[in-house]
Parts: sequence; structure tokens; C-alpha cells
Amino acid sequence: MNEIRWIRNGMAPSGDAYTSLMGQEEVEKARAFHRSFPQYRETPLAELPAMAAYLGIGRLFIKDESWRFGLNAFKALGGSYAMGRYLGELTGRDPASMDYRTVTSEALRKETGEITFFTATDGNHGRGVAWAARELGQKAVVYMPRGTTGIRLENILREGARATIEEASYEECVRMAAEAAAASGGVVVQDTAWEGYEKIPSWIMQGYGTMIAEADEQMEKAASGPPTHVFIQAGVGSVTGAVAGYFALKYPQSPPVLITIEAEAADCLYQSALAGDGKPRRAAGSGETIMAGLNCGEANIISWDILRNHCSFFTAISDQVAVKGMRMAAAPLKGDPQVISGESGAVGLGLLAALMETEEWKELREAAGLDSASRVLLFSTEGDTDPERYRNIVWRGLER
Repeated sequence: MNEIRWIRNGMAPSGDAYTSLMGQEEVEKARAFHRSFPQYRETPLAELPAMAAYLGIGRLFIKDESWRFGLNAFKALGGSYAMGRYLGELTGRDPASMDYRTVTSEALRKETGEITFFTATDGNHGRGVAWAARELGQKAVVYMPRGTTGIRLENILREGARATIEEASYEECVRMAAEAAAASGGVVVQDTAWEGYEKIPSWIMQGYGTMIAEADEQMEKAASGPPTHVFIQAGVGSVTGAVAGYFALKYPQSPPVLITIEAEAADCLYQSALAGDGKPRRAAGSGETIMAGLNCGEANIISWDILRNHCSFFTAISDQVAVKGMRMAAAPLKGDPQVISGESGAVGLGLLAALMETEEWKELREAAGLDSASRVLLFSTEGDTDPERYRNIVWRGLER
């Protein structure tokens, strides 16, 4: 059953201290860094005209991050850029000068010595950090929460990191990574922020700007114009805040309607919006969901500040909404491209379909202004990162 909880953003604006992180100049620094990697290729923006017509909207675009760096997910954009910026700052280099050749040079390694980067992950972020550490000639240690599947652990181990599945929640693994880094002189590269830990998460969000700016330019090349609506998924909210900040600054006079999507079992942003006082709250859900990449109970405080100022609607969805999106992307209408989208990647398409296909969610559809003139942008942030689970869901039905 497609269960959806939603709330319009009714919070009073705050000082908006962090949105400037996603300005064009900062995003271009991240793009230049990523373009310098030999593995860099712009990921495709799939347009689905038949699906758009079927759903009753003008145009539909899905940014397909299953092609990113050969890692099947977008997360390496954030971790790699943050690590590059850290190495640059450590050696007194101008951020604009940091590129692949510089950060992998023998000269820089002599200055920095061997650094171990610590992180916690449900899968994609940890694999990205492990890959980037190996590429940059450094080390990585990764903590993974209970319930993590074996294939996600194996993917990280194959990148050369030390990784373990702990009998702990994601938030507990974040604290374990921070404590281990402090005890050993390592560096935490975490895609969430808390009081006193803001710089590296800010760089991670700016790294995600490469994906967002690519999609924006690709829509322009498709003679679309900017999106009128953006559906973006949220775990701790880092990429969500990055998307919100980018579009708020790029199109200040007509920013798109931004709809955040969380698993109802891990709904920290929704609960924060529901409270209405502008302060972040913990998730109220059980933490049991197929959307492993969204299974986070505490919000990134930087992203939350951006979202409380620039998000239009907050939603929390059941697993079945994600399943619907996975199946629609995998078996598109004739003439549309296929997108292999995993449990956390397909939630935007699943939610869009639920809003447009049924009268049950008419109120949200109308409140968001979704109609035949809408240009909708979705981000498929991962492919089939767990192929067996992907097949079980798409071929056989919902299985945990």
C-alpha cells in the first residue's frame, strides 16, 4: 500500500546561514576537481516523455547516478571532494589548484604522510570514501550498521578499506568512527554534520554540486528550461540540502517546488518540519526499511538549516512507494529509456506516480502545483547496489 505522510513547510525563515555553500563559484570548484579524475564522465539525464504523458505532466527527467565513477551511486562525489579539500588545506594549497594530479602526487604525499579516513555508512557513502582514499593513496576505515547486507560490505572491502558490520545503528556507527579517528589521529569524513563538525560535511555537500549542476545544464541542453519541481530523497539530508541550496541560489526569482522524501521508518526531517519550531528532531519511525541509504535517524544540521528555508514540502513514504518507483524505472513505457534504480534511488518516481495516478493524494498534487506544464527533475542516486535484493524486489515482490 502506498502510504504517504506530508506537510507543507510552514516554518518561519531563519538567518539562512548555509545556503551560500552551494553558490555557483563553490560548485564550479568541485566540478573542476571531479573533471580532473581519469574516471570522470558526466552521468546521463534520462528523459521519459511517454511516462510524462502517462502521468499528466509536461516533461520528466531522471538523473541516473548508477554510472558515476563505476561505483553505481553518486556518493563518491562528496567524499572525494572533501578529502581533496582537506589535503589542500593541510598543505596550504589554494582549493582552486586541487586536482587529481596534485592530490595523487608523490610531492603531496611526502607532505601529508599516510592519512586514514574514518566513516560510517549504510553502503554507498562508505564505498565512495574507500574508493577515493585508494585513488588518493590514503587509507579508509568504515563502520557499517546492523542489517547491512553482505554485498555492500564486500563492495567496500574490494576498494581496499577496512570495514566491519557492527551490532549498532547508523548513528552509533557515526560516533564509533569519530571516536576511532580521534584516538588514532585519523580524519572523519562523514556526510552529516553536528555541532563542531561542519567543515568536511560542507565540502561533501559542495561535492554533490557536480551532480546537480550537470542535471541543470543537461535540462537546458534539452531545451527544457529549469525544473519547476524537484523530488529529492533524504537520509541525513546532505544531498537534499545541497539540491535545495543550489536551486535557491541559481533561480532566486523562480525556484522550483522542492519535495523531500524520507522513509517513514527514518523520518527525521519530516518530524522536524512537523514540530514547526525550526529545530531538528530525531526520527520517530522504527528504522526498518528496504531503503538502506535513507535509514538515518538524525538530520545534518547544515542541511536542515537550508531546508527549513527552501524546502516546499516534506514527505515520508512506505517501502511500497519505493518498490513502485523501482519497477516503473526498470520497465518503462515504450520508447522511454530504462533506468536501473535501487531502493533509495527510485523513491522520487514512486512518489510522483502515487501523486499523479490516484485521487488519494490529490491534495498534495494540487498544493504542489503538479500539472501538464510541470517540468519534473528526479535524482536516481543509486543503481542496483545490492543486485540480489534488487531482483527480489523488481522480479518477485517486496522482500526485506
